[in-house]
Amino acid sequence: MPTKPIPTDGATPLTTRHEPRLIRETGLDARIAAIAEPVIEDLGYRLVRVKCSGRNGFTVQVMAERPDGTIGVDDCEAISRNLAPAIDADDPVDRAYHLEVSSPGIDRPLVRRTDFERWSGHVAKIELSEGHDGRRRFRGVIVGMRDDTFGIRLDDVAEGQPDTVWLPFALLSEARLVMTDDLIAASFRAAKHALAAEDVAEAGEDETDGPSVH
Repeated sequence: MPTKPIPTDGATPLTTRHEPRLIRETGLDARIAAIAEPVIEDLGYRLVRVKCSGRNGFTVQVMAERPDGTIGVDDCEAISRNLAPAIDADDPVDRAYHLEVSSPGIDRPLVRRTDFERWSGHVAKIELSEGHDGRRRFRGVIVGMRDDTFGIRLDDVAEGQPDTVWLPFALLSEARLVMTDDLIAASFRAAKHALAAEDVAEAGEDETDGPSVH
């Protein structure tokens, strides 16, 4: 039976940060990802994607997130401070480069199984490494997971045809959320929820660290 789609408010917690990614880099991106992933995980975050480009001379973009799917400016700065020396020590880039650590963004890539659970109910673009029923590209609403597949309710269905397809995770080549009003609202709710949780945690630390009265 298919898993029940989870209506997300953008704050559904993810599982362990060590959950493997379904989509992996190749070439130089893969070499940098191999350096970045353990550094990022040691700091308590998760790697989402590494992508090199010719922007600003040469840019190494590293997308990361907290286990709950959020990330802030201070988090990105902490990752950058720790990651830059590790990349420089291994020296995989044969030129001067700019390191950019960022959030995955609202229209984020989906790279882990739990991404498809957390963002059920939202629109995604999907590309497979090979055809499924003669088709490699899909767009529609994520409707959950079933065994080793995920469901997409398609935008473009011919009359009389099933509107939902179940695609194998093993064939996943690229997946990304599509910017919609619902997605923007869910992302803002997630950020607000994470900020509130952080404020509560900091308040608890302040009470613990305060002077004792005897």
